[in-house]
Amino acid sequence: MDFGANGAWPARRMRRNRAHAATRRLTAETRLGVDDLIWPLFVHEGSGEQTIAAMPGVVRHDLDGIGEAARRAVDLGVPALAVFPVVDPAKKTPGAEEAWNPDAIANRAVARIRETTDDVIVLLDVALDPYNSDGHDGLVIDGAVDNDRTLDALCAQAIAHARAGAHYVAPSDMMDGRIAAIRAALDAEGLAATGLIAYAAKYASAFYGPFREAVGSAGALKGASKATYQMDPANTDEALREVALDLQEGADMVMVKPGLPYLDIVRRVKDAFGAPTLAYQVSGEYAMIAAAGASGWLDRERAMIESLLCFKRAGADAILTYFAAEVAERLAKT
Repeated sequence: MDFGANGAWPARRMRRNRAHAATRRLTAETRLGVDDLIWPLFVHEGSGEQTIAAMPGVVRHDLDGIGEAARRAVDLGVPALAVFPVVDPAKKTPGAEEAWNPDAIANRAVARIRETTDDVIVLLDVALDPYNSDGHDGLVIDGAVDNDRTLDALCAQAIAHARAGAHYVAPSDMMDGRIAAIRAALDAEGLAATGLIAYAAKYASAFYGPFREAVGSAGALKGASKATYQMDPANTDEALREVALDLQEGADMVMVKPGLPYLDIVRRVKDAFGAPTLAYQVSGEYAMIAAAGASGWLDRERAMIESLLCFKRAGADAILTYFAAEVAERLAKT
């Protein structure tokens, strides 16, 4: 047995500050609160709720349901919603024209939320995959996603979303130059108040599978890869270059996606830039916790809270999570 200089062993007992629940609360370095949550919602063009097999507990809402979800968010104190459309396959085209239709389901959903309440912030994704019959985030020309032709489509989509009432548009497509192009387009249309949240470091990840089922883009994609525009999971320095470009081009906030497998990226981005940094606990992450909890392989509630606390510890200012309403209810009881 080794003794400290004063003859006591050990000289420093770290467990003292862990001995009682109250002491653990006093010394906690990171806290998770309802203000940290952004709730992603799916909206479809039919009536009633639709279940999503790969995401138990998550549903596709109709327009009435999206309004009810907004009211629930306000009651729970959740500050922001992110809306994702499920587009009728008959409206999907190679040119993705439905993306900038003022009457598209995403725009009607935002309008319904804004009619219901103005006490939540609404984010709308800017990418073509829900509208594109090829299932890609950009326009496919001669067998490849064409970066520069896609920019015009993204600008038209962003303008339509802003006019519908989105507080922020969130380009998730990963085309080069899209933040500068969209910022210029919004400003030219008198929409300077609309913010830009850039999916700045979005990786070509296997964790998106349940989301693609939820919005109906998996079938259109037909197993094709998005690796030519989304980031390689092996890279980290590249993420900092992507974030730097998006901030230079006018992004108001930046996002890392997916979340838990990329907490090192969240930390590096926050340390390097100090900008508002979001992280997305994506559908595959949700599905793993939900499925393991349902099987009794782990404690769903503890795993849910712990995973989100880890986002905060890594430096995320806010987290997009399908657990948002459930977590808000849980936090209200503590």
